[in-house]
Amino acid sequence: MRPPHPVRAALSLAVLLASGLGLATSQAQAAPAAPGARTLAPDTRFYVDPGSKAAQQALTDLKAHDLAGAKSMAQLASWPVAQWFNGTATPQETTSAMAALQTKAARAKQVPVAVAYNVPGRDCSQYSAGGASNSTEYAAWIDALARGIGDRKTVVILEPDGLALSPAFCGGTAAQQQDRLAEISAAVTRLERQRGAIVYLDAGHSTWQNVGTQAQLLIDADVADAQGFFLNVSNYQTDASLIRYGTQVSKCVWYLRNTPGATADSCANQYWPAADADAWYAEHVPADAKLTHFVIDSSRNGQGPWTPEPGKYTGDPQTWCNPPARGLGSRPTANTGQALLDAFLWIKVPGESDGSCTRGTAGPADPEYGSVDPIAGGWWPEQAHSLAENAAPKLTFNTGLLPR
Repeated sequence: MRPPHPVRAALSLAVLLASGLGLATSQAQAAPAAPGARTLAPDTRFYVDPGSKAAQQALTDLKAHDLAGAKSMAQLASWPVAQWFNGTATPQETTSAMAALQTKAARAKQVPVAVAYNVPGRDCSQYSAGGASNSTEYAAWIDALARGIGDRKTVVILEPDGLALSPAFCGGTAAQQQDRLAEISAAVTRLERQRGAIVYLDAGHSTWQNVGTQAQLLIDADVADAQGFFLNVSNYQTDASLIRYGTQVSKCVWYLRNTPGATADSCANQYWPAADADAWYAEHVPADAKLTHFVIDSSRNGQGPWTPEPGKYTGDPQTWCNPPARGLGSRPTANTGQALLDAFLWIKVPGESDGSCTRGTAGPADPEYGSVDPIAGGWWPEQAHSLAENAAPKLTFNTGLLPR
C-alpha cells in the first residue's frame, strides 16, 4: 500500500491526537510482565499521551495554516513523554490523577513513565523551587502517588535533581542533607511496595558530580532497593558520555559496597584519561559483578551540550538553561543494545522552558532570544519547533501510531 502523503498524515494525526482519540489503542504490544517483574523488556511500549502539549500545538499550527509546523508537532506528539507529578494537587487528587494515567495506559497496552517531583526544598530554591513543606507531608504525597499506581507496571523517575542537587551542594546543613537522603529512601521503600513499580533515582549527568560522589549518594539513598538510576533529566549531554558515566557510576556503586574501607574518592571518575579509568575498573570490579542499571533522558540532547562563543558572557552563561539550537535526541525505547542501559526516555517535556534565563546579564530578557523566556515548565512553541527541526536523528512519526 502506498504510504500516506506526509502532510495529510500530519494533519490527520494532529487532529486525532489533539481530540484525544488515542490511536495507540490499536497498537500491538506484548502483554505486561508478571507482577513483581523489575526489568523493562526490549519490546516495552511506553505510553503516548493523545492530549499532550505537542498534540495541542499541532492543532494550533494547523488552525494557523502552518502545515510544516503541524507536521513536526504531530511527529513529536507521536512519541512517548513522561508525565510529571509535582505536588500541586492534594493527595486525593494525586491518587486520582495517577489512577487515570494507569487507566489510559492500560487501554493502550503501554507502560507509563511518571516523574515524582515534590521533595522538600527541591531545586535548591532555584527556578523550579517548591516541593512538600516537610518530610511528613512528602511521605503522605508519595503514599498517594503509590496508591494510584496500583499493580500496573510503571516507570517512576524519583525526584530529578533530588540527589545531585541535594542540600549538601547548595549551602544546606548536614541535617538537611540527612533528611533528603531519608526522604528519598523512604519514597523508594513505599513505591516498591507496588508490584509493578520500576523506580529510578537521580544521578545527575556526566559533567556534574564526580563518579564516586554520585555513587555514594545513590548508596546512601538506598538505590539497592530500586531498579537503578536516571541521567540527564532536563539536560543536554550526549548519549555516549552518559553511557560511559552511567557505567562508571554503576561499577563504583558495586566497588563501594563490596570493598571495606573504600571511599567515594577511591573510584576512577569521568575526568580520568579514558584508558586509565577503564584499566582501574577492570582491575577492581569483576566482569561478572551484578551492576546497577540506569536510564537516560534523551529528550533534548540530539545536538549535545551548548557552548557559547568565548567571551560572549562575563557571568554565568547558564548553558543548562534553554540553550539555543538544541534538538530532540534518541527516540524513547527499551531496546538500547546496552547491557546496563534499560531505556532511552523522554523525561523532560520537549518544548517546556527551563526558566527565565539571563546568562549573567541585567535581564530581564534572555540575550540568546531577545525576549523573556517562559517560566520553568511553561510551554514554549518556538522551542518545541526548534527541538523538532534540529532533532538527531531526524524526527519522524512513530510509525505504530500512523493512520493506515
